[in-house]
Amino acid sequence: MLAPIAFWQPLISIHLFGTQINANVLEGIRLISQQGDPFTASIVAFCAIAAPLLLPISILYLVLARYLGMNMRPVLLVMKHLKEWVMLDVYLVGLGIAAIKMQDYATVDIGHGLIAFTTMTILSLLILIHINLDELWRRLYPMKEQANAPHALVCTACHFTGSPNKKGKCQRCHRPLHYREPLSLQKTWAALIAAMVLLFPANLLPISIFYLNGQRMEDTIYSGVVSLIDSGNWPIAMIVFIASILVPFVKIIIMILLLFSIQLNSHTDPVLRMKLLKFVSWIGRWSMLDLFVIALMMTLVNRDLLMSFTMGPAALYFGTAVILTILAVEWLDSRLIWDSYGKSKAKK
Repeated sequence: MLAPIAFWQPLISIHLFGTQINANVLEGIRLISQQGDPFTASIVAFCAIAAPLLLPISILYLVLARYLGMNMRPVLLVMKHLKEWVMLDVYLVGLGIAAIKMQDYATVDIGHGLIAFTTMTILSLLILIHINLDELWRRLYPMKEQANAPHALVCTACHFTGSPNKKGKCQRCHRPLHYREPLSLQKTWAALIAAMVLLFPANLLPISIFYLNGQRMEDTIYSGVVSLIDSGNWPIAMIVFIASILVPFVKIIIMILLLFSIQLNSHTDPVLRMKLLKFVSWIGRWSMLDLFVIALMMTLVNRDLLMSFTMGPAALYFGTAVILTILAVEWLDSRLIWDSYGKSKAKK
């Protein structure tokens, strides 16, 4: 119910050269696509609109499907992956950064949609905190665990333990069962290597281009942080530095260490390694902050005025690298961590 107001109504407004300019979620996505980068626009749209809407729609579907006898398995499987992609809280922080950046050039006012957007963000976070997919599977598809059954396997999707059916699929969620996810290490390595390659142009090329009175000013991710420090916005500079520079590199380093620990059968505490995997899964989404700020800035700074703001070529590389690092975490079968620990103990 809040979505139309949160996405269509102005979040913030500025008064620039006697003109009021409103910023909303949809307008920023439209401008990115209009500039000739529909892929980056799709990334922002999915994380800021599609995934947040899928969450309540999925819950409503489960409520109706339970009474109508409809298949609920596909929706439960989708909900398992939604947590990493619902980024309303990241967008809200990006909105605050965009507003602070614009304070040097114009008067910033709160728009009608900000209350709805903030409320929607809080509600989404509460849903994600309290939802228990394991409990939903047990309640909607009650089945007795078959841990002692021949060839019993644990399903990574619904966490049911039992023998595969005749088609080699989980008896509860009907997802193909494997002792370990096939090509897990290969897919994770491929995503990480691609992300590392993309991070070079993402950090060396300009991510934003700002025109003021005919003067062109380009900012890379790092120079944007420096300009925030020079203007006295230390807290905002630290947030951008951590989210856009520190997090992607730390995430890649931790993932590489985890992959090497698996392949070299490290005896490092598996509980510690699992905590590191959960940590990188949690922090990865915050790297989308820069793209959200760019989308909002493009909405606020009108091209027809003396000021103009456009997206730089680094945005596409950066957004793709962030998506690849998130996928790298999802593709890694965490059971391999315990396997490698077991092999290291067997050697002793």
